[in-house]
Amino acid sequence: MLDTISYAQKQRLAYIDFCLLFRGSIYRNDLINRFEVGLSAGSRDFNLYKELAPNNLRYDQQQKRYFQTESFQPIFTHDPQRTLVKLAHDISDGFDAIGDIHFPVESSSRLNVPDIFIVAKVVQAILNNRAIRAEYTSLSSGNTERELVPHAIVDNGLRWHVRAYDRKSQSFRDFVLTRVQSVELGESAEEFESSENDHDWQRLIPLQLVPHPHNIKHKSAIERDYGMEKGLLTIEVRAAMAGYLLRRWNVDCTENADLKGPEYQLWLRNRVTLVDTPNLAIAPGYGVLGM
Repeated sequence: MLDTISYAQKQRLAYIDFCLLFRGSIYRNDLINRFEVGLSAGSRDFNLYKELAPNNLRYDQQQKRYFQTESFQPIFTHDPQRTLVKLAHDISDGFDAIGDIHFPVESSSRLNVPDIFIVAKVVQAILNNRAIRAEYTSLSSGNTERELVPHAIVDNGLRWHVRAYDRKSQSFRDFVLTRVQSVELGESAEEFESSENDHDWQRLIPLQLVPHPHNIKHKSAIERDYGMEKGLLTIEVRAAMAGYLLRRWNVDCTENADLKGPEYQLWLRNRVTLVDTPNLAIAPGYGVLGM
């Protein structure tokens, strides 16, 4: 039946599908306001969606909202990589479910793509301030059951992870999404488990990046690459994300710019700013005090 309806209505149906999958619910006014359609047109869209997938949603008369059912199965294909990018840039409207215009822009291939249904449950938990029960495989402990309170999904440049309060360690940590095997929504989160109490997430630190003093012959090329002013680029980054950024851009974090090789084009000039910052084991050369 999807082949017989208009493109515009497919977009609206995809939006309903997307909201049910990632938010767990949708108000009729969400659709009406998003697409600027009338009440009768919105009602027809929901009726058609119910005809196509009667077991995907239930209507709560008291809340006047449609909720995802336990037997929910999306009627559109939501590509994991494209959906995560759209979520990250606040443009996740479900259009990717029916095919956007293809632009001749390519990115490097990713070796790992999270399960879209795992992502959906995590997003639901974040939006509804809920905990999750997850089966997680770590490098140190293998398969474990975790109770997490997620508050953000992050692209660290190499893979997607979720920032969450871990009830076992009673601390905020990063968990790689592809290592999550199953997720169930839990109870409401406590106030102390919220992102406002994630000190390393809330704390912004300045990173002063300059062309590498030893590895670069024509420093003006690097200055142009990164839009530096007077040979300096200063960026503010969450303390929890600093190690990932420094690794992604191969920033030499040694005290005297000692790392050799063409991959090290940048040097961190204010190394002292990283004191008390987590995840620095992955920052190139940070543990090297001098050579």
